[in-house]
Amino acid sequence: MRIGIMGPITWRTPPRHYGPWEQVVATLAEGLVKKGVAVTVFAAGEAALSAEVRWICPRPLGEDPSLNPKIYEFLHLGFCLEQAAEFDLLHNHLNCYPLVFSPLVKTPIITTLHGSALLEPETRTIYRRFKHLPYVSISLAEREGLPELNYVANVYNGINLEWFTLVEEPGEYLLFLGRISPKKGTHLAIELARRTGLPLVIAGYVPPDEEAYFEAQVRPHLDERQISYIGPVGPAQRNRVMGGALALLHLVTVPEPFGLVLAEAQACGTPVIGFGKGSVPEVVCHGVTGFVVDNLAQAEAAVAEVQRINRRRCRRWVEEHFSAEAMVNGYLAAYEAVLGR
Repeated sequence: MRIGIMGPITWRTPPRHYGPWEQVVATLAEGLVKKGVAVTVFAAGEAALSAEVRWICPRPLGEDPSLNPKIYEFLHLGFCLEQAAEFDLLHNHLNCYPLVFSPLVKTPIITTLHGSALLEPETRTIYRRFKHLPYVSISLAEREGLPELNYVANVYNGINLEWFTLVEEPGEYLLFLGRISPKKGTHLAIELARRTGLPLVIAGYVPPDEEAYFEAQVRPHLDERQISYIGPVGPAQRNRVMGGALALLHLVTVPEPFGLVLAEAQACGTPVIGFGKGSVPEVVCHGVTGFVVDNLAQAEAAVAEVQRINRRRCRRWVEEHFSAEAMVNGYLAAYEAVLGR
């Protein structure tokens, strides 16, 4: 089986700091290589993988503002598809756009949605035009955006458990980790910290289009005593800051397609307090590995109860449902289903 993975090029694969799609691609590629699958990953230059890497974009777009994103996104797409005949299957992690050109190549293309159909209504025009092609959702909730697609599997994102250290004693601070955005509820995490009086550590990437939000609704609250911002965190620092937290806050204001940070926090033994939008009730086991709530009042009550959560049980939940091994096996089954047709 020869698999070509069409990966994103915004960040390095795997990412140095932020880059959830790139992280999933890296974890999948490394897992497939371990199983003896011939894998080629199309990514940005500087990718660090044991799989073969091919690139036309010399550096990650998010790290080099001199590169024109639209130009290199099209170059990357064409670069992937012009080599399609070398593979038994192309695995698309580039949103809906490669599907437009799928009739021009004979190699089957399987697409992981990564939330695009759920959160980007304008992409549904393309997905519906190619609804007969095979798709993989990363949560059952994600399918609500386009239930009519040809889903061949639901494969939860998986993480390398050896990267996350179980910390059995609860910490003393709340944690927000992720993209700084009203959609991710950074401002709500600040409000909850104010209500509870607990320290809040904010870690994450501020996208260019969210800089005004950060300046208006986050920065004024930073006092380096109760509320602090430590910026994007790489793997080692992420492990430490997650493991040292009392709870991870995920107070999203839009449906969550999966939420890689939810699995990562629980792998460290850290419970999650999250709004029950999208996949959150699938990834967090309510009352066992955290609390799925509907509003800030319920979140405040959950903070008072979170110390009773068994942190070892949080780790076991991830081992049972969101391991890299489970994800790789899920995709192998999906590949075989497509090729068997």
